[in-house]
Amino acid sequence: MIQINKYHVLAFSIFTFAIMSFVGCSSDDASSDDLVTEGGEDTTNNNSTDEETKVVSVDATFFYTEDGSVTITTVPCTLSDGTETDCYQIVTTSLPGDHEMGPWCPGNIEDDATAGGIWLEGGEVYDVDGAFVENMATFYNDPNWLMYDANGDIYITNTQEDCENAANPNVGDEYENFCVECLPSYITDLSQTWTIPITPVIQETAVFFTTGGGPGGPGTTSAPSTRGVALNGIEFSAPAPVDNILGAYTLAPFDDAGGHINVNQGYHYHAATGFSTKIIQEDGHAALIGYALDGFGIYELADSSGEEATGLDELRGHTDDTRGYHYHVDAAGNNNFIDGLKGAYVN
Repeated sequence: MIQINKYHVLAFSIFTFAIMSFVGCSSDDASSDDLVTEGGEDTTNNNSTDEETKVVSVDATFFYTEDGSVTITTVPCTLSDGTETDCYQIVTTSLPGDHEMGPWCPGNIEDDATAGGIWLEGGEVYDVDGAFVENMATFYNDPNWLMYDANGDIYITNTQEDCENAANPNVGDEYENFCVECLPSYITDLSQTWTIPITPVIQETAVFFTTGGGPGGPGTTSAPSTRGVALNGIEFSAPAPVDNILGAYTLAPFDDAGGHINVNQGYHYHAATGFSTKIIQEDGHAALIGYALDGFGIYELADSSGEEATGLDELRGHTDDTRGYHYHVDAAGNNNFIDGLKGAYVN
């Protein structure tokens, strides 16, 4: 960064036996051409009323591309505020290449935590082991929960058809008390494409996600429900519709990485639990794990010392001198990542 200092002596006069005034001031200034560095750092205002907000561009080299599950190209794009710019188009197979998936549903009420995934409830993360399934009637104070037979074997969706039917919002009564498990083999031909601005464009008015999933606010037309993209190309999804799942007396666990599968979205995350690719920060700051759809970085909640991020705004973001404006994910048990977008995004 080039910084130019100018000193202006405004005035001083010496009168007989007395100094009447002495005034000095200095100021820092830089032209817009000086504000972009080779490292991708951009401190231009980008339509923001906050002159101090720094913007750091997306670094495509941080993505996990070794196994071909993620490909990235540069494409022209138009953002939600009308800005015409360049974006990264990220195409993924919808299956993570950097960690194993599953398991989700344990087979029997005697199984330990290694046989099942996790469940997110009331801000807490619970192991979906056999005991959890056995005690669901107590856990939810509802005697209608009984997901296992007389032998303790748990009712699980075992085919793609059952997976699709049980994941339907209008699930039939025949799938009540089933543990819904959709397998990677069901989505081998599925791909997903995400397009995010290479350099974020800050907006004067933030866009908050609605309870329906997508951002809401003035001028919003067609808004994505996706929060962002992990560095392995997997979607950071809107909160799972837990009430709908439980209301049908089904359980659709997440694996230990916070993800599960449906045949339309593929594998996607509902919580950040530390399994996916991350970029460790040299200063001990929380690791980078992905990018929001507006191009701002998404970081883990806690830093290398286990301290959670503080001073976050209503979007779960804040600014520092190294990373510029960026987000920190919510606690895994909250079934949430971030609460809105500070920048423009691709409709």
